[in-house]
Amino acid sequence: MVQEHLDVLIIGAGLSGIGSAYYLQTDCPDKSYAIVEARSCIGGTWDLFKYPGIRSDSDMYTLGYTFKPWKEQKAIADGPAILNYIRETAAENDIEKHIRFNHRVVRSSWSSEKALWTVEIEEGAAKNRLVITCDFLFACSGYYDYDAGYTPDFKGVNDFKGTIVHPQKWTEDIEYKDKRVIVIGSGATAVTLVPELAKSAKHVIMLQRSPTYIVSRPSEDKVAKWLHRLLPSKMAYALARWKNVLISIYLYTMSRKSPQQVKKYFMSMIQKSLGADYPVKTHFNPRYNPWDERICLVPDGDLFQSIKEGSSEVVTDHIERFTQGGILLQSGKELAADLVVTATGLKIKVIGGMEMVVDGKVIKTSELTTYKGVMFSDVPNFAGVVGYTNNSWTLKCDLVNQYLCRLLNYMDKNDFKRCTPRLHEDAMESKPAINFTSGYIRRAADVIPKQGAKFPWKLHQNYIKDIFLLKYRSLKDDALEFK
Repeated sequence: MVQEHLDVLIIGAGLSGIGSAYYLQTDCPDKSYAIVEARSCIGGTWDLFKYPGIRSDSDMYTLGYTFKPWKEQKAIADGPAILNYIRETAAENDIEKHIRFNHRVVRSSWSSEKALWTVEIEEGAAKNRLVITCDFLFACSGYYDYDAGYTPDFKGVNDFKGTIVHPQKWTEDIEYKDKRVIVIGSGATAVTLVPELAKSAKHVIMLQRSPTYIVSRPSEDKVAKWLHRLLPSKMAYALARWKNVLISIYLYTMSRKSPQQVKKYFMSMIQKSLGADYPVKTHFNPRYNPWDERICLVPDGDLFQSIKEGSSEVVTDHIERFTQGGILLQSGKELAADLVVTATGLKIKVIGGMEMVVDGKVIKTSELTTYKGVMFSDVPNFAGVVGYTNNSWTLKCDLVNQYLCRLLNYMDKNDFKRCTPRLHEDAMESKPAINFTSGYIRRAADVIPKQGAKFPWKLHQNYIKDIFLLKYRSLKDDALEFK
């Protein structure tokens, strides 16, 4: 039985979902909406992860919303500060009353005859089944599985006498003070954990199979602070935002045009931080080009500082097996540990893992093609609000939300009930929408949607291009069918 009908239903009350709600209220004030959130609180990623040192790897002048200036001193903010920012946004805009907590979407079915979505929801621990219908569905559920991260099948884990934990399952009772700690991995989570754990652990080892690109950046943005002293808050925030956007675009463009030059620059900066005698070519010399995988950020070079001080070290080798006292490497060396943290990645989960059905046909997400990075081929009145892979998440989400509000208002003005992207060119070359070589992307090849080779099916990963594409370009084109 249908409990409620809404104009728009938003799935997820994290950074993306709260932003979607703001734009709906502002640009489409007559639309009724609700947010369904599987967990019991606001914040998404920034409430889920509790591991020591949790922080953003993007600056808050670009990760923050366009409409809410970031006013804290640190541009590279920690998790609690970001969570507070999201909660403040929800409270200031009276969004909280629209959120239905402990509501997990399990199935969404579209009917062209009725021109609406029927969304099936499990409520609470008892999993009581609820049904909500809506005209338009926004998926703001992120890109990974909140229930569990990825951990390889290591040999001998049951022999290990210490503690093993994935960062996604970190709890406050995990002891690491005066302990020997191994962090497996070299991605964003690992480079965050290592210097923080090293502050009180006996010793920390970052154990990696192969190196990752790591860049140091000041935790405070001096230019942004200077602008805030001279200008009104909103103007200073906008200028700082654009400065950082342009720097990011320049770095990404140079990485594609002259990858070896950018790689040489990164490695020279690390060599300078660690000293002339440190074997940078062994531990910080990736086998791939910059931005073939996401670049890791370390504020104020904290990882390099902890290595230089001797409280942490990097070991590049392959794991043979766990032992009672630690980890045996393929080189024959054994690393002693009391605590092992498996910072080995996430599990990709598209549209929150819900089952999607269109006119009785179950949709396989890997067979979909993204339309303008917002909608999907042959799926009516549905949008995925996701961010950039090569820049701050929220930059793209803000543009997507503004585009969707334009689209909703256009449909109302012309009395359209549904809009559907139609891919007419079956022979068009396609590739995964997330075009990274990272392990967590390769493991999810069977669920990640595709992108096409040309407009409007190609993803630019370029904020400036997307401004014109999503904010100003006409909503009408040959690929978008209105009825």
